[in-house]
Amino acid sequence: MSDQKAILERLERLAAALDRLAPPPPPRTDFRDGEAFVWQASPEAFLAVAHVNRQPLGLLKGIDGAAEQLLENTRRFARGLPANNALLWGARGMGKSSLVKAAHAEVRSELGLGNAKGKADLKLVEIHREDIASLPACLMHLRQADSRFIVFCDDLSFDKDDTSYKSLKAVLEGGIEGRPENVVFYATSNRRHLMPRDMMENERSTAINPSEAVEEKVSLSDRFGLWLGFHNATQDEYLDMVRSYAAYHKLKIKDDALVRNALEWSMTRGARSGRVAWQYIQDLAGRLGHRLQT
Repeated sequence: MSDQKAILERLERLAAALDRLAPPPPPRTDFRDGEAFVWQASPEAFLAVAHVNRQPLGLLKGIDGAAEQLLENTRRFARGLPANNALLWGARGMGKSSLVKAAHAEVRSELGLGNAKGKADLKLVEIHREDIASLPACLMHLRQADSRFIVFCDDLSFDKDDTSYKSLKAVLEGGIEGRPENVVFYATSNRRHLMPRDMMENERSTAINPSEAVEEKVSLSDRFGLWLGFHNATQDEYLDMVRSYAAYHKLKIKDDALVRNALEWSMTRGARSGRVAWQYIQDLAGRLGHRLQT
């Protein structure tokens, strides 16, 4: 009897070890649980976001041209028409990621998505930069879903010795399956070509054919059919952002005081941008004892 018990215990340990080596497939995600999700690479899962941190589109100032282009691209995609992957690049704090989130909300509202039962919805899925290597697995799950998806990566860039960009290239356009018809990829970056200059120069100096090595790096950006550039705000654009935020959140302060304090705030930060404007508004609201709208 004791021998049978020992054998059973060993079999149970063996079964547990096999489960750890080959875990059961993750349960299929019900995308009706939310409008936005975060992709988790290990274990594979889509985590529903209860409240998306975003600003209304009307509060994003100084980026009208980029906003209209991204909106139109997103509208086409949501309607099932051809649309491009989009790379939003340029100055820090000028609303690149805010625009992606705002465009998603605006198009869902315009087209009445998510309200009609049985109607295909437009979802936002964020993938973190460090999980880019798992993008093929993410898209495999999305390919089987009924909704349409904007897969969004914020602050996408690649450093020296990072080869995950090759997987991204294949997924976006060049792979045998290609990008799923129900997926479009939006990314933000401070770099137009997603690679630091010294990395590209190093490739040029060590390659047998320098021009081909550099083209290999640059061609990643070519996978994005839509390039939207963001530039530093002028003083007038910065003050327009501040005034819009103050009016939207009903902050009671005279305009001359608002302007004076906002300019002083920007000088201490050494920059004028949408991010700096929002940080000033948060500070102002705190000093006024006023809660901001969510």
